Amino acid sequence: MITRSIPNLFTIGNLFLGIIAIIFVFNEEATLAAMMVIIAIIADGLDGRVARALKVQSEFGKELDSLSDVISFGVAPAFIVYVVSFQSLQPPAAGWLVTAVFPICGALRLARYNVVAASPGYFVGLPIPAAAGILSTLALFSGSLHSAVLIVVTLLLSMLMVSKIRYPSFKHIDIPMPMRWILLVASIAAVALVIVYPSHVTRFLFVPLVLYALYGLKKNVDRRGSDSDDEDSECVLLNLDMDESVKTET
Repeated sequence: MITRSIPNLFTIGNLFLGIIAIIFVFNEEATLAAMMVIIAIIADGLDGRVARALKVQSEFGKELDSLSDVISFGVAPAFIVYVVSFQSLQPPAAGWLVTAVFPICGALRLARYNVVAASPGYFVGLPIPAAAGILSTLALFSGSLHSAVLIVVTLLLSMLMVSKIRYPSFKHIDIPMPMRWILLVASIAAVALVIVYPSHVTRFLFVPLVLYALYGLKKNVDRRGSDSDDEDSECVLLNLDMDESVKTET
């Protein structure tokens, strides 16, 4: 019974951190709020791996994880960017709408993930933790960015979450037991670094998260290019077949 509860404790920790992030941002502590979101991403990555390692996956844990993600990676990042940048928008309703779009698309992304059969090796649509990490860390640069940039990024991330672009998944990579312990220690060290150096580390994490988002876009363009090449090849073969049939008839 205790073993089955361990992954859920990570999920509840994820939810707790999301709520704390919202509290921090309304107390004008945007850096600490972004830090809470980053730690929540780490906790979210651990709960699934722990569940698979202990072989205690359940529908309850899956639903709890999705509900927690809506708060930690949908609502919390949206409030962070709203408080640091969108409050001054005119008319105010513009800021409300842009803020609301992000968690709504995040909820749609999670609902689709729960009902559509998982595809091995990749996610369909930008995972909400990655989108949350990008938005939360980018909000820390709001002093040097125009609000229009954050609006465009917020809407772009929202679209990527509900898109059909494929992003690589690292969930089912077979990791040897010694490496699992190393990853656990590395995760704890990462959390410690975020706590000790919240501003520097959270800003630094913006880079790999953006590269991940751009990688999915690049792979999608490459895949579309290969699909169009295949279609062109099929058309050429079809035309050759038709020419041969015409020659045969004549």
